[in-house]
Amino acid sequence: MTKLTPLSEAIANLVHDGDTIYAAGFTHLIPFAAGHEIIRQRRRDLVLARATPDLIYDQMTAAGCARKVIFSYMGNPGVGSLRLVRAEIEAGRLEWEEYSHFGMISRLQAGAAGLPFMPMNQTGATDLETANPLIRRVADPYGGRDVVVVPALNPDVAIVHVQRADAEGNAHIWGIIGEQKEAAFASKRVIVTAEEIVDAAVIRSDPNRTLIPGFIVDAVCHVPYCAHPSYTQGYYDRDNAFYLEWDKISADPAAAQKWLEEWVYGVKDREAYWQKLDPQVREHLKVSPRLSEVVNYGRY
Repeated sequence: MTKLTPLSEAIANLVHDGDTIYAAGFTHLIPFAAGHEIIRQRRRDLVLARATPDLIYDQMTAAGCARKVIFSYMGNPGVGSLRLVRAEIEAGRLEWEEYSHFGMISRLQAGAAGLPFMPMNQTGATDLETANPLIRRVADPYGGRDVVVVPALNPDVAIVHVQRADAEGNAHIWGIIGEQKEAAFASKRVIVTAEEIVDAAVIRSDPNRTLIPGFIVDAVCHVPYCAHPSYTQGYYDRDNAFYLEWDKISADPAAAQKWLEEWVYGVKDREAYWQKLDPQVREHLKVSPRLSEVVNYGRY
């Protein structure tokens, strides 16, 4: 059964005011197009969870979408602070909850496994335990030292960008693998955005790359260039210049609002956004093929 849905319809049907949203992807495959569609549809009071909020949550916060952020590292990667999120937190207008990277992933693992919490080894990040009362210690029932525990995270919606998927939502991912699988299995609803929609036979030809199975997917959306200014391995490179540019834009809230008006509210969809980019930028982000070796799944 096809689950192919335009992105605008997927967001309208599956993302509601007040939801906890997990936009997956670690430096790679960040679903910016879905975040921009949420902004266009003016969703409010969202809890934005992500291991690394990246620019997408800075933009969604600037647009007034967020009530709270849950994260394990916050910054403009390689550049500096997420200025807009930080300003809202410091002003007391944005709630926040912080974990270590492993703590955040452990929360998703607990949610995916249907467990109430997940134990972790003690770390040097004891200040996090002081700052976050949800990080606790319990006695080892087998007599060892105390273990740190974090509560399960079960987002209302996970948004996962992938290289390719079939119409049922079975999806291939390669390159840097983040927390996409854990986020999808932990969430109540799952939206997959894909660079390509392919025949099911293509997905079945390489089952080890199928990180997201169709049976947990609610909608699959064909969204080429969804991850820009992030990147999609094999399709286009990271737009490092934009990350530097956003640092300057976000230093001035008025400039950030002007950017949103032009690049989010002012375009209909991701295709219009991509075509609006300078052709030289699009050319610069092209990648040359670098194919992996063929894998033989031969059988008798």
